[in-house]
Amino acid sequence: MEGRQAGGAWAVMEKFYAAEAAYVAAGGYGKASYDRVAAYLDPEVVLHQAPGLPFTGTGTWRGRDGMERFLAAFSEVWESMEFLEQEHWGDGDTVVVRNRVRFRARATGREVDTLIVQLITVRDGRMLECRPFYWDPAAVARACDPAGPR
Repeated sequence: MEGRQAGGAWAVMEKFYAAEAAYVAAGGYGKASYDRVAAYLDPEVVLHQAPGLPFTGTGTWRGRDGMERFLAAFSEVWESMEFLEQEHWGDGDTVVVRNRVRFRARATGREVDTLIVQLITVRDGRMLECRPFYWDPAAVARACDPAGPR
């Protein structure tokens, strides 16, 4: 079943985003089931994160296990994530998504409202590759910094 037969890349990503937000809200690694998230990931999934953010680690996360490790790091940093607006272009096996997201940092309780654009490829109804681009990475990092301004 190709991505377009499963309702296209956007249909897959809508379900993935809901599963990801629920996973983070439930506490993430060790506290929430990863099964719902993994259901939308190709076994060969690759996530290319921008370096320099508190949750990006090596920058490249491979496979379902790699994504679980990324989400573990992500959910240690963020207490919640709320998708405020989403727009998407393309479909079939590739989609570009503009997300306006509100995050709340665990360490500081601070919120950041930011834009993230993602270039996503889907294969057989599951995310194969994702490249997110953060509008204001400095604001994201500041929200997580306990030494930063309140």
